[in-house]
Amino acid sequence: MADKYTTPMLDELESGPWPSFITGIKRLRDDHPDSRINGLANGLMGQLEHSYETRKGYWKGGTVSVFGYGGGIIPRFSEVGSHFPESKEFHTIRVQPAPGNYYTTDMLRKLADSWEKWGSGLQTFHGQTGSIMFIGTTTENTQNFFDDINEYGWDLGGAGPCVRTGMSCVGSARCEMSCANEQKIHRMLVNNFTDDLHRPALPYKFKFKVSGCPNDCQNSIERSDFAVIGTWRDEMKIDQDEVKNYVEAKGRQYLVDNVITRCPTNAISLKEDDTIDVIDGDCVRCMHCLNVMCKALSPGDDKGVTILIGGKRTLKIGDLMGTVLVPFMKLDSHEDYEAMVELAENIIDFWAENGLEHERCGEMIERIGLVNFLEGIEIDIDPNMVNHPRECSYVRMDGWDEEAEKWFKRKAEMAATN
Repeated sequence: MADKYTTPMLDELESGPWPSFITGIKRLRDDHPDSRINGLANGLMGQLEHSYETRKGYWKGGTVSVFGYGGGIIPRFSEVGSHFPESKEFHTIRVQPAPGNYYTTDMLRKLADSWEKWGSGLQTFHGQTGSIMFIGTTTENTQNFFDDINEYGWDLGGAGPCVRTGMSCVGSARCEMSCANEQKIHRMLVNNFTDDLHRPALPYKFKFKVSGCPNDCQNSIERSDFAVIGTWRDEMKIDQDEVKNYVEAKGRQYLVDNVITRCPTNAISLKEDDTIDVIDGDCVRCMHCLNVMCKALSPGDDKGVTILIGGKRTLKIGDLMGTVLVPFMKLDSHEDYEAMVELAENIIDFWAENGLEHERCGEMIERIGLVNFLEGIEIDIDPNMVNHPRECSYVRMDGWDEEAEKWFKRKAEMAATN
């Protein structure tokens, strides 16, 4: 390895009370037995120090991929590669995680061994889009690494204007709040859209994320275009004996202060005999009481999912939360799952045809209007889709009775099928 670059500004990052990423890079530079990895880490440290000194970034993009794929690689070429030749190419490879982020230690060791063989040794579990991020390799070794991991079952994640890597919570495997089969939903969606994931051909990125209950541990409502969130529509289950045990252990006042008064719709009340009463029609599934009293309260038995559309973080028009598209969908049979996938196909087809370049699905809906979007994907309007109540009390009443009849007819049909 060439002489180590002096990095006084990076060294300062190790002086604080918290662990620093610089320590990990130095470990690769100083202690790793592979001289190639030593050199990559040394070049990275030198360029990063230079960026801190000049307050500029020197990575530029380009085109790097593997045979047959159009995405999955984040190209990073250095504009100051002549000064730091060891890291003049430092590409990032995105790899899809297992549903629910389940790994065996054997698989993790295989991934680590492959990355030490072909990359820098730097990894991130997981990036914002959900992928395992393998940070730092050359154009030549990109193909070698992919061939290696693909041999034992891994595939690249999404990058570019395409369907991105899906994510799901650990869900029913370990969580008593789960209302859906998160891993199956994840696999059904990703398997169906694999071609759209690997070969970018959309206006911009499109993300699927699956949370098994309204706690939404995946933050799917704010960072995915198609959010699937488990829920229930019958009464919340209450174990009154466990409620009494909770009151005995914590006291009535503690229960009042930490559960009763924190219900956003005042749907829960404490009775004289230390039991509780819930007005299920007022419950908005905020999950606070279930999280605090997890032995006493649990989701109902009539479980399904709510599907929301258009969530995204800050871009052209600011943050967007997902808008309710399907208030409740049962996922009991294979046909139910196929219907969910078909809905996703219709949405992506409509967006691909009507979205502008670099426009997320939610931004398109804001531009053309929710009514036009629903008409385009052939979904009936539902009161649960209202983003916020209208601010004007003067409402047109012509056609009101006809629309009400349609609504009640749909409700009766849903009740009959379920």
